[in-house]
Amino acid sequence: MKVLVTGGAGYIGSHTVLCLLQQDHQVVVYDNLCNASVESITRVEKLTDKSVEFVEGDIRDRAALTEVFHSHQVDAVIHFAALKAVGESSQIPLAYYQNNVHGSATLLEVMAENNVQNFIFSSSATVYGESNEPPYKETMVLGQPASPYGTSKVMVENIMQDVAKSNDKFRGISLRYFNPIGAHESGQIGEDPKGIPNNLLPFVAQVAVGKREKLSVFGDDYATKDGSCERDYLHVMDLAEGHVAALNWLASKPEFTGVEAFNLGTGTGISVFEIVNSFEQATEQKIPFEVAPRRQGDLPAFWADANKAKEQLNWQAKRSLTDMMKDTWRWQSGNPQGYVSHD
Repeated sequence: MKVLVTGGAGYIGSHTVLCLLQQDHQVVVYDNLCNASVESITRVEKLTDKSVEFVEGDIRDRAALTEVFHSHQVDAVIHFAALKAVGESSQIPLAYYQNNVHGSATLLEVMAENNVQNFIFSSSATVYGESNEPPYKETMVLGQPASPYGTSKVMVENIMQDVAKSNDKFRGISLRYFNPIGAHESGQIGEDPKGIPNNLLPFVAQVAVGKREKLSVFGDDYATKDGSCERDYLHVMDLAEGHVAALNWLASKPEFTGVEAFNLGTGTGISVFEIVNSFEQATEQKIPFEVAPRRQGDLPAFWADANKAKEQLNWQAKRSLTDMMKDTWRWQSGNPQGYVSHD
């Protein structure tokens, strides 16, 4: 297939592009580079010995998107392009709604105008909100997320449902995932957040490489096994393979129309302190940390029930926590400044 990957130069996007190329799909990457580097795509091309068509553009730019669809016979869209920091979304909510919701609606409109019906959406476990109890199942009613980021994901999922009701050819998959960490085993591509990392493991890795002084653990008094928050961490390559599995599922079911949701996770909650200890053991790097006040919008614990993906997509997370730590450190230690020295 020829696949348009929006946000394809970002962390999850670049790893997914690599998997798509390995499965002999053709890939067009569309990215505004607000939290990404085109160097990631250059490296993916080297790792796979295949080429990617890269277009710099914003998903809110209807004319630029239309040009991409006119220039390429796109069969499917995998949509990653979104702002994604939970805390930041509470400070600048309108930017999140503008980019994540309006941008997605624009993309879906341009797809419809060009008769492209296959759509895989990068959703999030945050759509389950605060009222649902873990483990999260796809059959749960979508909740009231604690952040505008989570709300934006719920809104796009609702938009997908409405598009499907209005268009009996639309084929949508919403992949609700948990906490991707790690990097490609080559150490050539990985997570390279611009500014201060919003996610735990990149921060840990930057402390280990000397870029940050110490880690802040936001709260150690939650009702969890060790007082710190528990999350369902999965390897980014497992996650990337989940997107290819979803694409293959669509290809294998030409009769399918509508929208299906799948959780992508390991099904196990891992605490912040467990991540720190595991990283120290896997890399022999000491991580100094301090306990800081709880963060607004953080839930104590959540993890996936990923059985539906296993049964229908034939997908499950395979890589271990130690793999996640070692691969993160291989990437970070080999690229202490991320992609920046190559831009």
